[in-house]
Amino acid sequence: MTPSFCLPNQNGKEICLSDFKDKWVVVYFYPKDDTPGCTIEAIDFTKKLREFEKLNAKILGVSADSEESHCKFMEKHKLGIDLLSDFDKKVIKQFGAWGKKMMYGKEFEGIIRSTFLINPEGKLAYEWKKVKAEGHADEVLEKIREMKR
Repeated sequence: MTPSFCLPNQNGKEICLSDFKDKWVVVYFYPKDDTPGCTIEAIDFTKKLREFEKLNAKILGVSADSEESHCKFMEKHKLGIDLLSDFDKKVIKQFGAWGKKMMYGKEFEGIIRSTFLINPEGKLAYEWKKVKAEGHADEVLEKIREMKR
């Protein structure tokens, strides 16, 4: 079952998964605004936005960053997607995008780059865990095309 959620976007407007009935929704979780991998992923989704829209798909990026941080990130990189703030990490944890990570030989808890594709009926259609940012937007586009056939 797909967790239902409502979170504020970069402008403080509440965005709910249920707002997108009859649409494909790509919910991607990323560790932090304006870091290398997260920037690549957000720019790629923005570049492919028209293609996603043609497939009746909405892109939602989710991190624990503040709305203000999202605004700066969006402005700096001219992003065209909605970025949602999950301060308490409740939605991140509901989707299983929180867990143990390794960096420079140290283990810590954090957001695991993950993407979830929700179909127009509101059901989880596909998920990607431990995503590699580069080329991921194309991978998601292809999966939507494949599922629409």
